[in-house]
Amino acid sequence: MKAKKIMKARIAILAILISIIFIAIVYVSRSLIIKITYPEEFKEYVEKYAKEENIEKELIYALIKAESNFNENAVSNKNALGLMQLLESTANEVAATEVSDSKSLTKEQILEPEINIMLGTKYISTLIQKYDNIELALAAYNAGGGNVDKWIRDGILSEDGSNIENVPYKETNNYVRKILRDYKIYKEIL
Repeated sequence: MKAKKIMKARIAILAILISIIFIAIVYVSRSLIIKITYPEEFKEYVEKYAKEENIEKELIYALIKAESNFNENAVSNKNALGLMQLLESTANEVAATEVSDSKSLTKEQILEPEINIMLGTKYISTLIQKYDNIELALAAYNAGGGNVDKWIRDGILSEDGSNIENVPYKETNNYVRKILRDYKIYKEIL
């Protein structure tokens, strides 16, 4: 009888240990999956320029994730370049406001992570200031400010962005939703 009780106790202890190990594995796996899915690459540049532009770093991470998935050499089918997928014209326009020597940037310069993040962060900051709304700024980052201005003029979007789901371009509509989702997740994990 005593041996049976000892055996039951050992089985109970073993079951508890297996449960603890399983929980630890699940927790570590979840943390690892989150870190892989939501990286903090180029952290020094993201944090530096987000701070300079008074923008949350989580928004910049979400933008980079959506634009290039942290591929510094990404080039879109529309020739948008780098981590934050800047068109050469946009990059040079933003650079002209930042640098007194406003000669055109080369494609290679725009692809450099620090320059790309600096210009992309400045650009989204300018859009946020213009629209006073993150959702509208994101729509403008993707579809262009001219389109967003037109949508507001035509009553498709409100000036406060409260009906952002009405963006008529499916790609831009999904883009804004994706970044807002990832922005929220980055805020939770960082």
